[in-house]
Amino acid sequence: MYAYGRNVLKEILNAKYSIKKVYFTNSKNIDSELKKLIKKVSELGISHIFLDNEKLEELVETTKHQGVIIDIGREFNYADLNVLNSVDHEPLIVILDQISDPHNFGAVIRSAVASGVDAIIIPKNNSVEVTSTVIKVSAGQIFKLPIIKVTNLSRTIDELKKKNIWVYSADMKGTPYYELDMTYGTCIVMGNEGKGVRENVKKHSDGIVSIPMNNNVDSLNVSVSCGIILFEAKKQRDIRSK
Repeated sequence: MYAYGRNVLKEILNAKYSIKKVYFTNSKNIDSELKKLIKKVSELGISHIFLDNEKLEELVETTKHQGVIIDIGREFNYADLNVLNSVDHEPLIVILDQISDPHNFGAVIRSAVASGVDAIIIPKNNSVEVTSTVIKVSAGQIFKLPIIKVTNLSRTIDELKKKNIWVYSADMKGTPYYELDMTYGTCIVMGNEGKGVRENVKKHSDGIVSIPMNNNVDSLNVSVSCGIILFEAKKQRDIRSK
């Protein structure tokens, strides 16, 4: 899988994520930022080569590679649910129930990292996986938190509840998000862009959370909705920690 962009490479290096090879532009007119990245990759002993921009564009089918393409291997390194055992505070988790748009996934990741989420969980089937687009839209933030892929979301929710984590599915009819106490272990389930959270997943949740809206607007983009709820959780936790 290829990731691309300078910020993405920086985040991969900071996370010490495994890199198979880095492809840099062979253009002679490169700026100091790119020179620093080339130097750092070289110092770390990471395999890298230089290609012309046309070859770089062929690799990722875009001109927006910024002179940097990173080969991170055949598949993204997904985490296991046991990674949550190392969290030393009340966990904040997001479950994405069959999200299909990689741009939405990437945007959710950025909000999740910024609001202090400890992990994102996705189902193995009928869901967008981590792709080059997801990585790019997340601006490389995806390498700052575990992405967990599971076979059965309902069973996973039951496991989370055993860990004293409260699970709330987002829907139009439910408790307003600002009335929930999210200072305890909390998991927010966001549903598919068109169908929302599946009924069986809702049944396994502890409750339903909603975002009250005016002017007969019935829904928001899933990444926007997720960001609103997560930053309410962050606000509550920040206040409690003072």
